[in-house]
Amino acid sequence: MSIPFEIRTLRYFLAVAEELHFGRAAARLHIAQPSLSVQIRKLEQGMGVALFERTSRRVSLTRAGEVLLAEARDLIVDAERICRVTREAGAPDRRTVLIGFQANAAAELTPRILARYAERFPGRAADMRSHDLSDPFAGLADGSVDVAFLRTGVPVPDWLSVAVLFREPRVLAVGVDSPLAGAGPISVGRLVDEPFVARKGPDAWRDYWLATGSRGGQDVRVGARIAQVEECIEAVTSGRGVAFTQLSTLRYYSRPGLTAVPVVDVPPSEVAIAWRTADGSDLVRDFVETARAVAATTRVPGALDRVLPRMAGQPVGSVSL
Repeated sequence: MSIPFEIRTLRYFLAVAEELHFGRAAARLHIAQPSLSVQIRKLEQGMGVALFERTSRRVSLTRAGEVLLAEARDLIVDAERICRVTREAGAPDRRTVLIGFQANAAAELTPRILARYAERFPGRAADMRSHDLSDPFAGLADGSVDVAFLRTGVPVPDWLSVAVLFREPRVLAVGVDSPLAGAGPISVGRLVDEPFVARKGPDAWRDYWLATGSRGGQDVRVGARIAQVEECIEAVTSGRGVAFTQLSTLRYYSRPGLTAVPVVDVPPSEVAIAWRTADGSDLVRDFVETARAVAATTRVPGALDRVLPRMAGQPVGSVSL
């Protein structure tokens, strides 16, 4: 069955159907009225039905015309969508993925992930957005980033998906003049009298970095409250407190007067790539897949093991987007 019209002819029909006046429709289409009348007659002949009832005073739609009006609108919307997505598929992809992070992000994985992403999607950009230590979700909660490198120190809310990339020990950052400096591996029990540097932010986030779960119910002495890495380093080196941090911190924030002590009884820190569960965009999917692929083949210095990146709290290999 041959189709007796083109998209252009349907646009002519829509103009007349919406205006119910050939003169106004012709003016809207910027064509001559006689030419428009000819096109509508050809459409009616091709369809084999009358689409309009015409009198000297008015133009109205027939029943067939009413049906075509509803269908033509949908068809034109679909045709425009097809043109748009086809052009987008053939055009360079110049979109930007926004990546939230804190401190040293995903350590040595970070530049490798960004480089691999640039290789896979050369037309796209990746924009890193730094967030302070008080925001455990590094901009995901307020929608200011698309994905984020996180430390999984708080319960994962329903709106968030998290794929763990690697695990590394938590250590105790102390000043070089502290009696603890050079003490060798110590237990949390030896630290109950020490003042600690506490992170601002949600209680669960603060408590994770104070290792309250490993203190056997002992209260924490807080010597300083901070939101920035530099604030934490200053508080530690000036003797206002000690602080738990991840092992890689010392590689990225080495300072005179700062050292670290191994701790034997605090759980390790997990580094993850995270995204909003409801965000199914290709930007997010492609960046998460790239991060997971790099993590699966690259060992971070000091990492406890190389595991298949997984969903926090779920079996290995269960990640899906």
